Amino acid sequence: MGAVAVGISLKEVDRALAHSQRNFLTGTFIGLIVGGLGAVLLARYLKRTLLGLEPIAIARIFEERSIMLQSVHEGIVAVDLDLKITLVNKSAIQLFRKAGLSMSPIGKNLHDYMPSAGLEKVLTTGEMRLDEEQRINGLSILVNHVPLVVKGQVVGVISTFRDKTEVNLLAEQLTGVKAYAEALRAQSHEFMNRLHVILGMVKMEMYEELSQFIHGIVDHRKREMTEITSSIKDPALAGFMMGKLSFAREENVDMSVVSETVIPEPEDPLITHELITIMGNLIDNAIEAMYVVKERKLKVHLNYAAGRLSVSVKDSGQGILGGPMGKIFEKGFSTKGQNRGYGLYLVSKSIETLDGTSQIESTASGGTLFTVVIPYIPKGGVK
Repeated sequence: MGAVAVGISLKEVDRALAHSQRNFLTGTFIGLIVGGLGAVLLARYLKRTLLGLEPIAIARIFEERSIMLQSVHEGIVAVDLDLKITLVNKSAIQLFRKAGLSMSPIGKNLHDYMPSAGLEKVLTTGEMRLDEEQRINGLSILVNHVPLVVKGQVVGVISTFRDKTEVNLLAEQLTGVKAYAEALRAQSHEFMNRLHVILGMVKMEMYEELSQFIHGIVDHRKREMTEITSSIKDPALAGFMMGKLSFAREENVDMSVVSETVIPEPEDPLITHELITIMGNLIDNAIEAMYVVKERKLKVHLNYAAGRLSVSVKDSGQGILGGPMGKIFEKGFSTKGQNRGYGLYLVSKSIETLDGTSQIESTASGGTLFTVVIPYIPKGGVK
């Protein structure tokens, strides 16, 4: 038996360890440099991709975007290149339900909800299409299509739309067309009622009574027209007041128009337009306020002096109920239910346009008195 001994010098071991440590440290150093450089480049790329925003800023912008989308009255729908709905707000869902479409729209094809021909053209041409009229299950809407462009490429379309009926109603209220139309409708309705009476008398051969009836109409109409046209020289305003008198008779309201002075035609036609908005809404509100009372009396008083026109509307209704007096001119404020509260708001805007003033007196037993005073320059510039 024997023994074998193998040995290695400590110097060789130390040299091998030193070499290994040197390689390890070199690799670690190079790794740190490469990792750090990669981290910097990745951070720059992410920041550029995120438009230089921090996570907190991104979260805030997302919340603001969500609130903004849900707060607008217009319906908003976004689609991708395949016309798949990727975004929809609360107003759009309400309009879809109004049209009888109650499915959840996210991820569905736009064809299932509304005509998509306009969107397809926008995707193809990249040009926006504005104020187009379309129909959703019989519901008429006004639509705007705007392309979503990222780095010069169209990646989708955003559509905004609103019920055309609501748009027309708001436009009529804002322009005063509604006041003109109602005045003409009242006169037409009154005329048709009288024609029916005349036709009935002719069929019954009541010729003497018919003659008296026609003379009575002519005399009353002539007297009423003479009183109005002799005191109100503006043809549009005089015709409007004649229409309101007819409307009041339809509503069984005893309406009178009193003018202490001759009201000349204004130099600026805008005054006539704003006056019709003011008086039309005040008279309509006064008539509505008297629906619940037996004695329905309405007095419109006009007075022109020293370059100022005073208009007062006094009714025998129940007064202004249901809220502070100061709120009645606020947009949307009403005690009569939804989709109301525009009349007195429009009155206040017209008064503001004419640089006028207003005063209100109202009691539950004595009705309401509205008084409006505006600067008024007659045609020809003579005060």
